[in-house]
Amino acid sequence: MGACSLSSKGILVIQPLPGIGDMIWHLPILHAIAAASSEGCVTVLTKPRSQADRLLKADPSIQQVLWLERNPGRHDGLLGIGRLAKLLRQQHFRQAWILHGSPRYALACWLAGIPERIGYGRGLQRCFLNHPVKLPPEQTHGHPIALATRLLERSHIPPVEEEPQLVIDPVAQQAVAGRYQGFPQPWIALGIGSSEPYKQWGEANFIQLLEYLGQSLGSVFVVGGVGEQVMGQRISVQMRQWGVPTGEALALPLEETAALLAMCAVYVGNDTGVLNMAAAAGTPAWGLFGASPPLHHSRHIRCFLPPPGRAGMKAITPAYVAAELRNNGVLHGGST
Repeated sequence: MGACSLSSKGILVIQPLPGIGDMIWHLPILHAIAAASSEGCVTVLTKPRSQADRLLKADPSIQQVLWLERNPGRHDGLLGIGRLAKLLRQQHFRQAWILHGSPRYALACWLAGIPERIGYGRGLQRCFLNHPVKLPPEQTHGHPIALATRLLERSHIPPVEEEPQLVIDPVAQQAVAGRYQGFPQPWIALGIGSSEPYKQWGEANFIQLLEYLGQSLGSVFVVGGVGEQVMGQRISVQMRQWGVPTGEALALPLEETAALLAMCAVYVGNDTGVLNMAAAAGTPAWGLFGASPPLHHSRHIRCFLPPPGRAGMKAITPAYVAAELRNNGVLHGGST
């Protein structure tokens, strides 16, 4: 990970929200804290579901990732707080940033003897913080990124990026380029993954969308996790029957997924962590937001929404998505 000294593990940032998208959203916060420190990097404590060890593998601002094991896990309950404190005490941190309102993480940092503890100061958490900068009580609730940004502003830590920027692992980039070098451009990432069933657009809609796009396509890469392998393989088979070059990118290591997304001309798919990865890699990311609020934290994210008066993923039709992609000049045959 980071290139800072292994003998210095000065700053801990606790970010316990579990998703890949959650970690992407917090990248500007992590980078700003790291840039303002004498070490130039931070340790991140987060949950394994974030895959932060792979996601942040090449990021020089991240020295190491520690796992927070909860729900269920060894850090649950009162005994779990003690185990977490022991883990943190072994690292000899001088400062901890707690990007969450729960008192349990502040208590663990206090028990670990971390000299400087900074957080939102919500409720009982305030008792275990000792940094003079806290949020006013009436400002300790809201969107996690708004809270974190507010805390940095009150700490006089300037931003280093306007939106999340994901550092691509060069080894993964080389592996992806070699594996898919024969596929014609443009490369299109089709994001079929979904952490919740209600965010899933569905196999039939994805296939119909690709049928509408037809000759606009260069190569299609079906991106998803282990749970989408069967769906992805069926979509790929259909694409090949139509003569569209199709590369399966299902269940790749996360750093290789990020490298592939960075090489694609566009991402189209469900509202997932992969959509946030694509945007943070600088790729135009068109997300299907029929079941979740649209995202506005990145200029690279564009949102497909249901028509007025309707809701749900089924309300977003493949014909509408294809027309919008063409009208915005995203693929061959669109206006510029």
